[in-house]
Amino acid sequence: MSDGLRLVLGLLGWVLLAAGIALTLLGCIGLIRMPDVYTRLGTAAKCAGLGASLALLGTAALAGGALGAKAALAALLLLAAGPTALHALARAAHRSGVRQWEGASGDAYLEDRSRRKEG
Repeated sequence: MSDGLRLVLGLLGWVLLAAGIALTLLGCIGLIRMPDVYTRLGTAAKCAGLGASLALLGTAALAGGALGAKAALAALLLLAAGPTALHALARAAHRSGVRQWEGASGDAYLEDRSRRKEG
């Protein structure tokens, strides 16, 4: 591998790693500041999932080889499985009766379920 390519991959790896850490930190702050479980899950799905994936991709760029391939595969699996798991958690919370924040714009899931029962 040439020195120029190694330099670019190293720089890209550190930028991705820093961006991943920053997004994960913002996601943690969002988990504390959001008013209810549903908005917290949305924050976790976006910031923490993407942040961890960026950090893994940065690790893949820095490490290279077999370790880099494993880190890239882990990032792809996290991007695929994370939103699915958080959707299942949100659905379980809704079905168990966890209420939304009073300032929420509406409950689309409840409206959809009531339309299905009527039709």
